[in-house]
Amino acid sequence: MRSKKINKNQGGKHLKNYLSLKNGTDVRGTAIAGVEGDPITLTEEAVKDIGRAFCAWVRLATRFGRITVAIGHDSRLSCGDIEAWLAEAITDCGDSVILTGLSSTPSMFMLLQEDFGAQASIMITASHLPYQKNGLKFFLKEGGLEERDIEAILTIAGEGVNIIYAEKGSVTKKSYLGKYAEGLVAMVRRETGCERPLQGKKILVDAGNGAGGFYVDLVLKPLGADTEGSQFLEPDGFFPNHIPNPENETAMASVCNAVKTHHADFGIIFDTDVDRAGAVAKSGEEINRNRLIALISAILLEERTGATIVTDSVTSDGLTQFIEAKGGVHHRFKRGYKNVINESKRLNAAGIYSPLAIETSGHAALQENYFLDDGAYLVTRLLIALAKKGNLESMIEDLPEPAEAEEIRLKFKPDVDFKSLGGGVLEDLKRYVDSTPYLTAAPNSFEGVRVNFDSLHGNGWALLRMSLHEPIMPLNLESNQKGGIAVMKGSVYGFLKKYDFLDTTPLK
Repeated sequence: MRSKKINKNQGGKHLKNYLSLKNGTDVRGTAIAGVEGDPITLTEEAVKDIGRAFCAWVRLATRFGRITVAIGHDSRLSCGDIEAWLAEAITDCGDSVILTGLSSTPSMFMLLQEDFGAQASIMITASHLPYQKNGLKFFLKEGGLEERDIEAILTIAGEGVNIIYAEKGSVTKKSYLGKYAEGLVAMVRRETGCERPLQGKKILVDAGNGAGGFYVDLVLKPLGADTEGSQFLEPDGFFPNHIPNPENETAMASVCNAVKTHHADFGIIFDTDVDRAGAVAKSGEEINRNRLIALISAILLEERTGATIVTDSVTSDGLTQFIEAKGGVHHRFKRGYKNVINESKRLNAAGIYSPLAIETSGHAALQENYFLDDGAYLVTRLLIALAKKGNLESMIEDLPEPAEAEEIRLKFKPDVDFKSLGGGVLEDLKRYVDSTPYLTAAPNSFEGVRVNFDSLHGNGWALLRMSLHEPIMPLNLESNQKGGIAVMKGSVYGFLKKYDFLDTTPLK
């Protein structure tokens, strides 16, 4: 055994820059030049340093000796370079690499649950962000890394790493996506008792030129579905047709139109790396956000009543009524898919049955599936219900829908301490609500300030909170009457206009 100083960044020279790549539980940055005002931050040096730091961190966290790391990627243009840089850095550490090629993020976790030959994995993706962006997601067998783990890895990367090794590691290629898909097919057949339970159903997929195109040939067709009308299945990192994002209006309009044009029974849309999904009913109406949460909640509550459904903070009051009417408990929590997942895990550990943690963004994690946020698993669960019932719309026809809904993103002025100032605004708002007769604070608010407006002042609710990562205060509003949001916006503007560090122009 001999020792080598792997990292040349002595004295923490790059520490600040590397920490700026932290985005919640991911690493994200700019990987392609050419977009004005967006310089490259995910450089070759940074990627290699982070790859080495990950190896060092895994050894410290797990007490493994030499490890094998599986590396997969979505369809982004920079994935090839980043894959090569990671492989070189990891093998320089004496560890080995398995290149899985085009993969989904959930598959990169699932391969660690099998005898695939890896003890850790890295997914190269930046989800739905523009083409010039890219990033890294990290997994161990126990799950995806937490924010504190990402910070530790980036700190190690910035300070430099000493790793003892015997010889350079090896690189092999082995895809896992096909086996992952086989698992989904087997689940549907097992639950329906039928080899081709989707025979006679037309189901189309919009992959947005991300990594989700596999679902057509490897899942739907073996189950007997007619997939005519599926679109944008070929990987293309420029995303020429629309952003692969179930929350994007253009993307949802595209798949809704495809369902109506091809008279499909069901439509599916994935984000780039397939950890999120949305759906479309036979009518062409989207099953997204509150409607998607309601549908999977109804399915789970049919199987076992009394379940606690954990969601993010911006879900509607109508969803709460729906879940309670089905015999469940609606537990709102903080935005951020890791936040809702960890809260659901906490409830289960406390003896409260919570089978689902789900965000309005389409991140959905089921207890039965390792609490992994997996868009393909979610829609497969919906397809099982479709095969059994023939129709899914009837399951959510009694979901109370708001008359109006809107999200406004209020930006802070440049170069201000937005976290401190935003916290002060929220504290002031709490006092304002307490002193205003037509406002009441919503109970059990775990994030920001959620306010109920009486029937004469908007007949709805508003949630003001801090963005998880940006100098922005998102304001979500829902009203049960036409014109109600305008009334509530006027009231919120009257409160916020005194804060000159906040751009309240969108409320005027």
